[in-house]
Amino acid sequence: MSSSNFLRGTLLLTGASFLSKFLGMIYVIPFTNMVGETGMTLYGFAYIPYTILLSISTVGVPLAVSKFVARYNTLNDYYTSMRMLKIGSILMLITGFISFLIMYFGADLIANWTLDKDSEDITLHEVKSVIQMVSFALIIIPSMAIMRGFFQGNQSMGPTAVSQVIEQIIRIMFLLVSVFVVLKIVGGTKVTAIGFAAFSAFVGGIASWIVLAFYWKKRKKYLDRAIENQNEKVTIPVRDLLKELFRYSGPFVLVGIAIPLYQLIDQFTFDHAMSAISKGDIAKVAFSAFSVQGHKLVIIPVTIATGLSLALIPEITHAFNAKKIEKLNAQINQALQIIMFFVLPAVFGLILLADPIYGGLFGLDNLNITGEVFAWYAPVALTFAFFTVTSYILQGIEKQKFTLISLSAGILTKILLNSVLIQMLEAKGAIIATLVATFIAVILNLWQIKKAINFSYRRFYKLSLLMLIFTSIMVIVLLVVKYVFGLFLDVHENRIHAVLMMLIGVTAGGSVYLYLGYASTLFERITGRRIAILDRLIRR
Repeated sequence: MSSSNFLRGTLLLTGASFLSKFLGMIYVIPFTNMVGETGMTLYGFAYIPYTILLSISTVGVPLAVSKFVARYNTLNDYYTSMRMLKIGSILMLITGFISFLIMYFGADLIANWTLDKDSEDITLHEVKSVIQMVSFALIIIPSMAIMRGFFQGNQSMGPTAVSQVIEQIIRIMFLLVSVFVVLKIVGGTKVTAIGFAAFSAFVGGIASWIVLAFYWKKRKKYLDRAIENQNEKVTIPVRDLLKELFRYSGPFVLVGIAIPLYQLIDQFTFDHAMSAISKGDIAKVAFSAFSVQGHKLVIIPVTIATGLSLALIPEITHAFNAKKIEKLNAQINQALQIIMFFVLPAVFGLILLADPIYGGLFGLDNLNITGEVFAWYAPVALTFAFFTVTSYILQGIEKQKFTLISLSAGILTKILLNSVLIQMLEAKGAIIATLVATFIAVILNLWQIKKAINFSYRRFYKLSLLMLIFTSIMVIVLLVVKYVFGLFLDVHENRIHAVLMMLIGVTAGGSVYLYLGYASTLFERITGRRIAILDRLIRR
């Protein structure tokens, strides 16, 4: 495949990933309006452990298969690539089914770990029921992910991109329609509606399988022909193939489960700790505000920034292996600067506009709780993004094992601090524990990068200072906007006013920051690109 086609495929995959995340945020708005914060908390109680078990059941194999297939295709050994697809699919069917059994029959145990015995609004039976409904997706999703990895290894990004988007669209459509029918037409209970919402993961998985099967039928003849034309076919023992596969997959699974692990700790401790200080009545609303809806919003800038940064990882790996130290330093600097450039202003924007954003999107009920909790959660975007990117940088410089150390340090810190801080500071305590834990993990990763290749952060510090100055100017603009429009817009009483304030604030703040970044050539220095239309607009 030519470099231009590969770049096009990579951009397609990045775009599909962002679109899926964006759709995953948008559907939460009507969903929340139908089931409320308590319903969203119940949904989160099922979805967070599902995400963990999904990551563990796949153990990073789909991405590892992509790397494996690409390697053997380069050696013109298409026979081994096809064998790996078959072996990997069987392995994922087995691990997926085992994960399903664990989640389905362990639902009662997970529910007991999640809820306090004096919990209000949500019962143990309700949590158990929803967890069991989402568990069915574990039967089919892991093996489907293997097929995506196989196509990516063949440098064919279209099947993965299309199936990813179709899966999300079908899942969301089924979720919203089923919840609406249950609540508004049939007059069913909220628990039944949430159960169908959880089951939508299985329906989306089926839709994705159909798309992948269509692509497989179209392309199998070309794959078979490549195997037939192969001069020599060496049958590598299955044990050796699996050993190589798991060597590739380890680092992927660690990064994949990092964020859900922090959420899972909150799920297992938050309700108990809040009940211990007689705040069980607001625990479900607060948990929903940061771990479900708030997390969906915060992850958007993280997805954009990490998507752009991770596109540099193959170049970082190549520069490291080729011992091109100057280029390696430049690429790592660029990856870190992209995170800071996009996520830093987003964090401050979310903090300042927390009430209009949360109230405008999800409703004004309990905004005195939800808005404040969401504002506190916003800075987590920065540490999540830095942990993800630094972990992949460590993989690029062959220090992937250190990710286990940094992640373990972060998780241990979260476990030790979480209940204590929640009982001291209520909902904010859980967020502060996450911030401290992820900050420690990031610092450890940055230290290891410096130690491994004698990396200098001087350029990163200098440009970060400039970004901080531009962000400060943006903050002043947002404060002025909030004051002026706050004279006649009441974001706490009128939802339309909240939406207007959100749109005006995001437009004003974003425009000022991007103008400063582009006019000063900061954007160009970070990304290495100029945008002609903007050059003409600002007469550069």
